[in-house]
Amino acid sequence: MKKFLILAALAGFIYACGNSGGSNKEAKKEDASTASTADNGNPSYDPKRGIGKFTKVDVSPQLNTTMAADGNKVYDTKCASCHKLTEERLVGPGWKGVTKRLTAEWIMNFATNPDEMLGKDPEAMAQLEICLVRMPNQNLTDDDARHVYEFMRKNDGVK
Repeated sequence: MKKFLILAALAGFIYACGNSGGSNKEAKKEDASTASTADNGNPSYDPKRGIGKFTKVDVSPQLNTTMAADGNKVYDTKCASCHKLTEERLVGPGWKGVTKRLTAEWIMNFATNPDEMLGKDPEAMAQLEICLVRMPNQNLTDDDARHVYEFMRKNDGVK
């Protein structure tokens, strides 16, 4: 449950912090691509999935309402104090649109592994520079993270 909230908070953080001007985004993407090939000498690093154990998350085109409901509970407990479900930033970024900008793998890796992601992932580091607040590790389980991701999808209009 805690990991799911962390994931949700992370996704919101990323969305809100990454909602800056288009030309800066392009420059950051180039920087992230360059940095990712040299990330601690790890040739398996993929900037689309981040750093962590999630390499492939099966996501159905249709919303899993049970997972989304469980994710909402995690959000209410661990994420809502810092993240709004709109684009508006609270402490962390708002969550609206985050699942359209980032992969499930990246969001779930960030939610379950925020310390390493904030220290090594170029996208997470760029978001930290904008938001100036590190997301605390909420110790989400893998299931929590997946449920929060599904709740984020619901928030982004997936039915």
